[in-house]
Amino acid sequence: MGDRGRRTTLWPGINFQFNVERASLLLDRLSGVDWKLFRPVEENWYRAGDVEIGCREFLVQDPDGYLLRFSENIGLRAVAAGIGHR
Repeated sequence: MGDRGRRTTLWPGINFQFNVERASLLLDRLSGVDWKLFRPVEENWYRAGDVEIGCREFLVQDPDGYLLRFSENIGLRAVAAGIGHR
């Protein structure tokens, strides 16, 4: 167990995803109570046909070890020429 009783190793199990409108608000609250991120904020793009869907995402681990992914939609973009399916 690590800080605040949180597990510090990745356990097989459930990863819950929550879509949020403004990740910055949640990040501010987590920072205010010194809750460490399990995975830092990342910008990821996921292919959906001929566009990519952008998300700003981060993960926290709750006291029971569940991973909670928070994702903010940051828009769409065209798939760059010459890029195949991922």
